[in-house]
Amino acid sequence: MLWVLPIVAAALFVVSSGAAARDVSTPNSGVVSELSIATHGAAFTMTNGPSGNAVVVYLIGPGGALIPSGTFSTHGKGTGVSLADSGALALADDHQFLLVVNAGSNTITVFHVNSPSGAGPLLSFVDAVSSHGTLPVSVAVHGPLVYVLNAGTSLVPGNIFGFYLGDHGLLFPLPGSSRPLSTSASTAPAQIAFDPSAPVLVVTEKNTSVLDSYTVNFWGYASGPTVTPSNGSTPYGFAFTHDGTLIVSDAAAGALTSYQVALSGTLTVVTPATSDGQLAPCWVATADGGRYAFTTDAHSSTISSYAVGTDGALTLLAGVAASTGAADTDMAVVGHGHLLLIYDAGAGEIQEFGIGSDGSLSLQYDVFGLPATAEGLAAF
Repeated sequence: MLWVLPIVAAALFVVSSGAAARDVSTPNSGVVSELSIATHGAAFTMTNGPSGNAVVVYLIGPGGALIPSGTFSTHGKGTGVSLADSGALALADDHQFLLVVNAGSNTITVFHVNSPSGAGPLLSFVDAVSSHGTLPVSVAVHGPLVYVLNAGTSLVPGNIFGFYLGDHGLLFPLPGSSRPLSTSASTAPAQIAFDPSAPVLVVTEKNTSVLDSYTVNFWGYASGPTVTPSNGSTPYGFAFTHDGTLIVSDAAAGALTSYQVALSGTLTVVTPATSDGQLAPCWVATADGGRYAFTTDAHSSTISSYAVGTDGALTLLAGVAASTGAADTDMAVVGHGHLLLIYDAGAGEIQEFGIGSDGSLSLQYDVFGLPATAEGLAAF
């Protein structure tokens, strides 16, 4: 799939500060200086503060060590309450840019991601623009194309809206790209993301228990939605395998469902809602090229694991693959698929689990001290 990429220039600005961390395997080791060791990646969450949103950064060091590395203003505002979403932060395909929603100011922020091994700050502010809707909760990026999901309110319909991401990180609105959700009533949408194998966007709606799919043309314009009733109740977070199998959490059903996605945007069930025996699975991540899928069970404070067949079929591996801190929510897979990061909203912490060759999980590190309003997780 090809898109036009505008060439632009950007001004840079950054604000940074520190945070707290602990290595659970060596609890008295203290915080390791970020300047003293080589690093391999980074993890990002946001404060979602109503008086000012900011991104909290951790470098991922040798062995997966999580190293506090600053807090960076988004020049926008959060809401101070949960967005009940997935994908509030998203990294560009090459990890060069980080996009963040500011639900309290109806804007999107773009940061340039600097080298983790460099001496300067990891993030540089580039741009903050209108989301062209109300209450942006999730953002998706694929190549130079960005789409934001605006949840709307009981009085303002939700929508999706497109942008071009320039070489230097500026966001250019795609005129006339606003598209509706399944209805003008309140749908409580949770996530928007691109199918990596086809020009299709997918949105989950919790209130209506449907999935919206949009086909995307050469110029980046979405058509649709095609509305598909969810196989399980309350579709929430989702993830794609590399070959385009769509794996969706069914929060009210306590299950995951897998779908195949046609070029037309039509969704076909592969494996019907498969229970993990836990409460409120809401976020999904895939690992090992899509061989394994994990879901956070927010009301059980557990992680469940599934095997994913070559045809997209799901098989439960472990209803409780690991226990977490309170109210585990967002997830990210890093370290070439060997590490799983979990944000525990009820504990104000990020936990890191090693992923075994059989899909098993083992706790490696955790970091504490995140604000109660924190939201979202992205990492590389």
